[in-house]
Amino acid sequence: MLTGDMKKPTLVLVLFTLVAAGAALALVRAQQATPAAEPIVVYKTATCGCCGVWVEHLRAAGFTVETHDVSHEALAGIAGTAGVTPDLRSCHTGLVGGYAIEGHVPATDIKRLLKDRPAVAGISVPGMPVGSPGMEMGDRRDPYNVVAFTREGRRSVFAQYR
Repeated sequence: MLTGDMKKPTLVLVLFTLVAAGAALALVRAQQATPAAEPIVVYKTATCGCCGVWVEHLRAAGFTVETHDVSHEALAGIAGTAGVTPDLRSCHTGLVGGYAIEGHVPATDIKRLLKDRPAVAGISVPGMPVGSPGMEMGDRRDPYNVVAFTREGRRSVFAQYR
């Protein structure tokens, strides 16, 4: 049986252990939710407003974003070099973690891509569907797919928004 003097150090030790365990768990959860340590490098044209809104969507989701304004021709070249075929293109191309991110891809899908690391060249939201990040127009939401693609031309649906 513990005396009054012995109970205090034991209680302090138990409380310290609980606080330390809670802090460690919070750190692990924060690291799991944190996007890639490297920035997403986004290539866009200077005149496209929706690209800037998409970049802000990424920043709000915790990503560090580095942007470069380029010509339409340069943008097409960057997308092509990254493996994005013309039918998968949109108005901006991002590069992160060895992947291409084409168009208005939701930040949650980019996080999943970086976490799961599938054998693809990247993911794309072709065109500019209304309701995708950066293309919000009130309550209107057009259905769209996030398409995973390989350099060999294989495609699959990575995510669906309806």
